[in-house]
Amino acid sequence: MNKERDWSVLASRVYEWLGFAVALSALHLSLTFVNVWPTLKVRAGDEFSVEVAVAVLSLVCVASWHRKTAEFRFYWLSGIWVLLVLGRYIDVTTRSLYGRDVNLYWDLRHVPKVGAMFTTVASVWETLLVVFAAIMVPVVIYLSSYWCFARIFSVLRNVHIRRSLGVAASAICLLYVLDRVGVGSPLEAEFSDPVSIAGVEEVYEYIYEMTGAGVAALGPPQLLSSDFEHVQGADVVLVFMESYGAVSWEAEHLAADLAPSRSKFEEDVVETGRNVVSALVESTTFGGESWLAHISLLSGIEIRDDRANARLMAQDRDTLVKLFGRQGYRTVAIMPGHLQAWPEGAFYGFDEIYDHGKLDYEGPPFGWWSVTDQYALARVDSEEMEPKGVDPRFVVFTTLSTHAPFTPAPPYQPDWSRVLTDQPYDSESLDRAWSDWPDWFNLGPSYVKALGYAYQTFGGYLRFRAERDLVMILIGDHQPPALVSGEEASWNVPIHVVTNRQRLLEKLQDRHFVEGLDPRGPVVARMDTLLPILLEAFGNNAGISRASKQIGMSSIKLSPDVSNNF
Repeated sequence: MNKERDWSVLASRVYEWLGFAVALSALHLSLTFVNVWPTLKVRAGDEFSVEVAVAVLSLVCVASWHRKTAEFRFYWLSGIWVLLVLGRYIDVTTRSLYGRDVNLYWDLRHVPKVGAMFTTVASVWETLLVVFAAIMVPVVIYLSSYWCFARIFSVLRNVHIRRSLGVAASAICLLYVLDRVGVGSPLEAEFSDPVSIAGVEEVYEYIYEMTGAGVAALGPPQLLSSDFEHVQGADVVLVFMESYGAVSWEAEHLAADLAPSRSKFEEDVVETGRNVVSALVESTTFGGESWLAHISLLSGIEIRDDRANARLMAQDRDTLVKLFGRQGYRTVAIMPGHLQAWPEGAFYGFDEIYDHGKLDYEGPPFGWWSVTDQYALARVDSEEMEPKGVDPRFVVFTTLSTHAPFTPAPPYQPDWSRVLTDQPYDSESLDRAWSDWPDWFNLGPSYVKALGYAYQTFGGYLRFRAERDLVMILIGDHQPPALVSGEEASWNVPIHVVTNRQRLLEKLQDRHFVEGLDPRGPVVARMDTLLPILLEAFGNNAGISRASKQIGMSSIKLSPDVSNNF
């Protein structure tokens, strides 16, 4: 009988210690995993987590005060752990696939739009799987972490174990502090980035904004100048090509597949009596948030996050759009991705904005926004640029068709007049395009098709308006997501300037642009520092100087829901 009791006690202790080991390991893995590029999967990391040490130390303190399991503590701690684990997953996945840090405050507001876009391009079973995972994953994390904390707490009834774990957890916390202050530690331990620090940083950012330091950091207002002698009288079209990154030239498999499209585009340039020069530019964003690149170039101010973007737009600032307006141009924005009002247009100074509603597209839909780039360009050409006897136009066009997940890519329609009808394509080409679904784990082929369509569209437009005095600037807004661009990709994007204005091309070549479509070479500028280079090429007496007026808050009321061009 005593033997049976002894075996029962031993089995209970083995179970208790085994549960403790599994629980502690699970908690550690839950905050130290890393992304398996280029997928949404994760694997175990080899770093320490100070947050696990803090959690264990908290349990030690609770066990010192309460001899019985304090279950209400586990409810709160398990709920917090759900947020930490999900935050860790979002952080490592975003860094890996998009090549940038996540900002919970500014990024979370885009989740509904991303979800709506996903349901448009994903199959029904993929959508249901994502919905099921979104519901069940937090529940599984909560129940698992609750079990882990209960198992750890159960062994803390032993005072010796409690003290040992307390010392070990305290030592890990000390090593973390030494590591962060740069002192180093004798164990050379490496720590994963604490998810909870993000919350502290958010609070700091709010305080930073409230003190006015953010506005001051942007510097005084600037006044742009150029007499536009080298472009005067020509229509100037500035195209921000979505996700057009340097990787499309640097990655051999992408460059080889795009070679025929690029060769055809160069033929379109040369055979219409024009030339092209190209270069590489460093964008101020990566894998998304296109508007940060747009405002950096158009204002000449480096903008890398949404806070700086909102601060700048709340002020009265000079922009390239306003400068063209002062030189007698009618300024037009083509924003097919904006499904709602776009008050930011007033900041830039556009005379007319062709958003999704004003474009009035009646053709077949392609992706979440439905409007094709060729239709948007054809519509604005018909409404704004074709009428005779009008002022020259400065057009800013943010494209959609090269937006992730890059499919379905619309067919190119050689008959530009048919593009404006409600039946722009033959049924065969339409069915072929619609049947092309994205491979979410290999978007490279879809990316090539989307860029091929873009080259066809703009090359076709050059032929369609071969007689027009035109300056076309094609520039990528950012690299595609890291799922396409790869690990540790640069932030560089190509820029091409197409025109028959030889003096303009020569001045750009003086600033290290190269002849032809291939942009390979040294980076000539950052997105914001590209503006003075363009102003200098456009004409004489060009530059950016400090404005005499003071910084003023404009009457623009920004909504967090108006930016759809991500």
